[in-house]
Amino acid sequence: MSDVLAVAEHRRGDLRDVSLELLTAGRELADQTGGDLHAAVIGGAVDEFAEKLDREGVDRVLAVDEGEEFNHDVSLQSVEQLAAAVDPAVVLTPNSVNGLDYAPALAESLDLPYVSDAVELSIDGDELTAEREMYGSKVATTCSVDASDGVVATIRSGEWPTAEGTGDAEIESFDVEIDDSRVFSSVRGFEEVGGGDVDISEADVLVSVGRGIEEEENIDLIRDLADALDATLSASRPIVDNGWLPKNRQVGQSGKVVTPDVYIAIGISGAVQHVAGMKGSDTIVAINTDPNAPIFDIADYGIVDDLFDVVPALIEEFEG
Repeated sequence: MSDVLAVAEHRRGDLRDVSLELLTAGRELADQTGGDLHAAVIGGAVDEFAEKLDREGVDRVLAVDEGEEFNHDVSLQSVEQLAAAVDPAVVLTPNSVNGLDYAPALAESLDLPYVSDAVELSIDGDELTAEREMYGSKVATTCSVDASDGVVATIRSGEWPTAEGTGDAEIESFDVEIDDSRVFSSVRGFEEVGGGDVDISEADVLVSVGRGIEEEENIDLIRDLADALDATLSASRPIVDNGWLPKNRQVGQSGKVVTPDVYIAIGISGAVQHVAGMKGSDTIVAINTDPNAPIFDIADYGIVDDLFDVVPALIEEFEG
């Protein structure tokens, strides 16, 4: 038992970025066990998704043509049968709404240990070690479980880079037998919640505003900068808690995890809860009057100055 099974995730016709991060985590584990990495996708445009999962380091892609959208009961039965065929040392899923929906049930069904929300994973012999964060990401903890019979683990998005390149994996159709008597749920449609006008997790450039903006009317200044940069406006939790921007704009542990090419943090101190949601950004620019603000610890570029002086100058520069 040395192979790794990474179960990808899609939503509303798109393969989610965390699926490609899952491949990186899976390849690392497979290198440690000396096994192969099997990627699997269930439902939706399986042929299209399977091609996208054929990245460097993937040995085999299994496409399960069952349904269009996620269904707990179908996913559970499908992964049970995938695991029986692959006999993996580790089954990996995203620590997402969908992953958390069925992964615990999968572990129970297969009688395997379950580790959730891992930010780092390693395996040595029959022991899998996971690093997790607790108390609002203020404390890093390490736990080890017996992986002699296998283990089910979910990974936090934004902690591993996405798998790159084009692979030469075997792409196969994998037939499953779904017991309809075990299917108790169905997806009938989607309803946007909380003013879902934009998905900040898909943005290439984010301009994010924090409590340093002082008053709600001042957010228009940050919005003008976002427009000048053709960027998306986001925020830290205090802005959302005040009702100045909707929940779908919140970055952080209790908001969304984002990995844009550029993240501009304006008036954001850099609390661990916020950093947990954006530390995977390629380039981080911080603007804050406090030179000791924690945000500067992770920023690639920092401006220690008053945002009300800096932002207008940036707008003039990019609009000029």
